[in-house]
Amino acid sequence: MIPAIGRAGPITSLLESEGAAGNTELPSLTYRMDWERKRITGSVDGLDAVKQAAVKVLQTERYEFLIYSTDYGTEWNLVLGKDRLLARSELKRSVSEALFQDERIRGLEGVEVTFDGDHVSLSCTVVTYYGTFELRKEWSDSV
Repeated sequence: MIPAIGRAGPITSLLESEGAAGNTELPSLTYRMDWERKRITGSVDGLDAVKQAAVKVLQTERYEFLIYSTDYGTEWNLVLGKDRLLARSELKRSVSEALFQDERIRGLEGVEVTFDGDHVSLSCTVVTYYGTFELRKEWSDSV
């Protein structure tokens, strides 16, 4: 195989450079979502990219869109109409399962589910390789 030469020297694959340099950080550069105008505007990387991915996975119903794998999204519909004690644990499980599909997320801390009438709120701290951020999901339904 003839190696390709770039401006900084030979171009190697990620697998080759991983073996030589240890653990290589993969880029997380992606499109920036403008949620209000429902448009893609520019790009986002690092912690902001993980935040955007977490929000997107929580807004997507699991198994609803064929474009996503069966591991992508949450299953809010499974807890609708259930007892609050069951709903609380199932929401925590579903959110954890959905977010941990992203390998950039290392953990969730302080996961809390609160009820106020028909209003449900989930909040937690997401620990990533880029830092931490607060995540909150709210919706009104009969849970």
